[in-house]
Amino acid sequence: MEQSPTITQALSAVGARLKRVRTARGVTLAALSEATGISKSTLSRLEAGQRRPSLELLLPIAQAHQVPLDELVGAPEVGDPRVRLKPHAVNGNTVLPLTRQPGPLQSYKMILPASRSTPELCTHEGYEWLYVLSGRLRLVLADHDLVLGPGEVAEFETRLPHWFGSTGEGPVEVLSVFGRQGERMHVRARPTRRTPASGE
Repeated sequence: MEQSPTITQALSAVGARLKRVRTARGVTLAALSEATGISKSTLSRLEAGQRRPSLELLLPIAQAHQVPLDELVGAPEVGDPRVRLKPHAVNGNTVLPLTRQPGPLQSYKMILPASRSTPELCTHEGYEWLYVLSGRLRLVLADHDLVLGPGEVAEFETRLPHWFGSTGEGPVEVLSVFGRQGERMHVRARPTRRTPASGE
């Protein structure tokens, strides 16, 4: 049975992934061999891509490293439509990237804590669009000092001095769409104006 290019590519990358996981943990081939019962030469050939990976070999290695099997295999997710968001802590904020591929516009969900309430203005290239999901967002933009509530939107060039955060009353959840080179969101369709019927 022929394998799909995606599966072939995933299998060919297993060796390098095995070596990366092992060296990141500071484990020698000899120590891994002792923990798994797999010979040192077999482990070495696996990492070099000279031995085909199999469940009989990968399961003990995953157990020894205490990592999920798919972390070693890097298998593509199939048949599961759920998006697994991985939040990151950035300057005390929780940031969840929503865009899953590179491109001019990147979108994020951000949770800004109540403690982020002291303006520290900055400037950089780009254009930003913000939508408040919950809480009260304070936006300082050049000479403007605004407070936005849920459902309100702001957009601005980030070359202007700006800062946004909480009013201090509580955390704020916002959606952000950011164009690093100054790209803006474009509306491709607008609702047509309703023509009054005769007699209205």
